[in-house]
Amino acid sequence: MQDFRQTYLSLCKEGGVKPQESVVAQIQGSRAAHSPRLDLSGQSLSLDTCSVLARAFQKDITLTDVSLSDCMLSEEGAKVLLTGLCGNTTVKILDLKGNNLKSAGVEVLGTLLTCNKTLRRLVLEWNALGVWDEAFLAFCQGLASNSMLTQLDLRNNQINHHGATELALALKHNTTLEVLDLRWNNIGLLGGRILLEALQKNKRIVQLEMAGNNIPSDTLKALERTTGHNSDRQSTLGENHRKTQVLSKEIQTLKDKKSHQVLSLMETIDSQREEIRCSKRSTSIQIGQLQEALNERKSAVNSLNAKLQMTEEALALSGQKNLNMVELLTQVKVEKEEQMERQSRERKKEQEDCVLREGKLFREMQNLSETNSQLRNKVWEMERWCKSQQQQIFELKQELTNSTAELNLRLAQAEDRLETEKRRSKQALRDMDSLRQKEVEHVNCNLEESERALQEHIFKLEGQRIQLKEQEHVSSLEEKLRSVHSSLLEVQLHCSQQKQTISEIKAKTNHQSIEVNGLQRRIGELQQELLGKDQEKVAEVSQVRLELQEQIGHLQAERTLQRGLKEKICALERENKVLSSNHREVLLDKESEMSSMLEKLRLKEADILRMREDETNRASYLQSAFLTYVQGSPLGHCSSPKK
Repeated sequence: MQDFRQTYLSLCKEGGVKPQESVVAQIQGSRAAHSPRLDLSGQSLSLDTCSVLARAFQKDITLTDVSLSDCMLSEEGAKVLLTGLCGNTTVKILDLKGNNLKSAGVEVLGTLLTCNKTLRRLVLEWNALGVWDEAFLAFCQGLASNSMLTQLDLRNNQINHHGATELALALKHNTTLEVLDLRWNNIGLLGGRILLEALQKNKRIVQLEMAGNNIPSDTLKALERTTGHNSDRQSTLGENHRKTQVLSKEIQTLKDKKSHQVLSLMETIDSQREEIRCSKRSTSIQIGQLQEALNERKSAVNSLNAKLQMTEEALALSGQKNLNMVELLTQVKVEKEEQMERQSRERKKEQEDCVLREGKLFREMQNLSETNSQLRNKVWEMERWCKSQQQQIFELKQELTNSTAELNLRLAQAEDRLETEKRRSKQALRDMDSLRQKEVEHVNCNLEESERALQEHIFKLEGQRIQLKEQEHVSSLEEKLRSVHSSLLEVQLHCSQQKQTISEIKAKTNHQSIEVNGLQRRIGELQQELLGKDQEKVAEVSQVRLELQEQIGHLQAERTLQRGLKEKICALERENKVLSSNHREVLLDKESEMSSMLEKLRLKEADILRMREDETNRASYLQSAFLTYVQGSPLGHCSSPKK
């Protein structure tokens, strides 16, 4: 920590920049215990401080964790800091939370991801990266070309479905990212589907957080299933890698053991060869001495006896050596048999292990085949259920069409009846109006005529009454006048009756209009009922379609899972084949080594037998030579008569 503090202060002096006391204190406090972490969270960093820190990052080789969260970095300050980090080779964790980076900072982030080869974890929470489309595209391109980053935090960055599209393209090309946090953004349904397509190609991501993005539950479940499949795949790959390492180590140990055994056997063979050479040299020396003794026939018998004793001793020694060689050969045979037994036991153990592994793999394959058959049965049942649902939908559609046709027919009939009733009522109203008008006109005409006639008659009677005032016929005229008044009352009564009939006709017409309005309301209610039934049918059909789509999605997920299981089975079969082939190759190598060793042992035994035959031939030759020499000497001639 003191080194980084001194570097920071020296760079401030070189650049003529006044060091910030809070930054110096934070550096002193965060790395007081020689920790490789630098925590400047919450510090307001100026542009000069950012430039000095960037140069310090390029020179320092001890920092591995840098935290710059909530530092209120300006656009130029963020650009300078990130440019300085591009040349750093030790920082593995970088925290830029809550700095509200602008477009220039986001673009430099993309270049940082492209250039830096040590950064493993990057935290960019609360930075609104999705607002800058072009800069976020550059960031995604840098992420696609990065080959070291394993964890990326993009929470609360206002990433929409366009940003999710660019991020999905980057994920398709990235091969190292394992943990991605996209919570509380605006990705939506389209972005979720695009990310799901990208995850089907990217097999490295094992953890993906997508809460708070307005993504449907089925898409979230599909993403969780995909990440689960990726984690399972990574675990199986790790297990297979560990198993292959263990097997390679075992094979290497076996090879080392076999090479050590071969070397030890070769050393024993070399030692035996050296002993045989020594024995050959000694026997050659002895043969030379015997040849010199044969050339010196005229020496004394004592020297011959001494030489004979010496040769006998030499023969005894050679016999002892031959016995020792026989014992060594027996020991070599015993060791060879023990080695053969050990190798046979090892081969048996390896064969038993291979049989157990093959049995385990076979059982796993049987279990997988059973699960596959169960899944196929489920798929068949679901297809049959889908067919039945489709048949029901088809029947419901037919019933709906039949009911709509019947209702339309009834509606047409009702409209026809209504039209006929309307026409009839209109015609009846017209007829009644025309009759009423004619009757009224006729009554009015009659009244007018009767009034005129009565007035004229009244005028005449008044004239007559005036003329006949003095006459005695006044009483008769009054009676006539009374009769005229009574006729007038009768005419008025007839008019009132006519008016009453007219009011009754109006009441009938009003009643008929009310009935017509009721029929119209009934027709409207029937139309509303038809619309409601149509809407209910449409809702039922849409619900059935949604259920079928969900079931199809489940079936597709199960099919993908089945494909993954098939791929795992194929991978296990391939691994089993590779292991069996390697095991066979190792066994063949061992058998070839054993056959070569046996061939060498046979050759050695043949050499030893040949040497024994040579020694016996030489001994018999020497013995015959000595006998001929003894028989040809004068002592032999002297001793022969005595016999």
